Amino acid sequence: MVERDFLLDVDARRTLGVAEGNGTPAEPVTPRLASTVMLLRDDEGPLEVFMLRRVAQMEFAASMHVFPGGAADRRDAEDELPWAGPAVEEWAELLGTDEAAARMLVAAAVREVFEETGVLLASPAGAEGEPPQLDLDAARELRRALVAREVGFGQVLLDRRLVLRSDLLRYRAHWITPVVEPRRYDTRFFVAAVPTGQDPDGDTSEADRSGWTRPQALLDAFADGDVMLMPPTIVSLEQLAPVSTVRAAMEQDLPIAPVMPEFVISDAGPAMRASLP
Repeated sequence: MVERDFLLDVDARRTLGVAEGNGTPAEPVTPRLASTVMLLRDDEGPLEVFMLRRVAQMEFAASMHVFPGGAADRRDAEDELPWAGPAVEEWAELLGTDEAAARMLVAAAVREVFEETGVLLASPAGAEGEPPQLDLDAARELRRALVAREVGFGQVLLDRRLVLRSDLLRYRAHWITPVVEPRRYDTRFFVAAVPTGQDPDGDTSEADRSGWTRPQALLDAFADGDVMLMPPTIVSLEQLAPVSTVRAAMEQDLPIAPVMPEFVISDAGPAMRASLP
């Protein structure tokens, strides 16, 4: 493990909900299972990743540039969830969880990407190939219903005779929100290539800006103080920056271990300190 400090300026401390002098709460909030996905493309040149900027009103990570993702829904663990790719038990072993949690995490990754970008990592039942193209109006209504929790993701797939394509995801990292945070998430990070013919739109109430960017360009903007990034996003972008194709990114063999930063007052100022694998 390698210890690393991520310095926090005033805006970052306020956005992340931490302040100088914060200690470990007597009863830290139990983190919720969550998933986030780095959507990638390279058809227009060097590797790009799709990013969202969360609206300033968000209670967690406000104004931060993030990958699409969010908390798991218990309905994501339903046994009847249509599934293709590595079996749930294989994902459970890979993610270090039980099968119910593994099903929730993988399903949450696919569902959240669909809710926040319109990209659907699924395919017709009994068939292989590229994910389907949904009518834009129909997709918009499905996304709205999912966000409102009026319907479960499994039911959406069943009604349209689709299966979740877990084989389109690659597991990348495991980060847990620091104990000082009032909102905490136990998050698995994945990468996925944007399917041919689909284009993420960032049409979500949780973001006020979205688009494609080269990983190094966003890291440079962060270094210049033009954007705000959380430690997991910084490390994920740093890992993507050296590769130039989606295939290379999907094939990266990265060490994975749970990482939970802690708030410290370092010699250089307030920081999040993390032990990275």
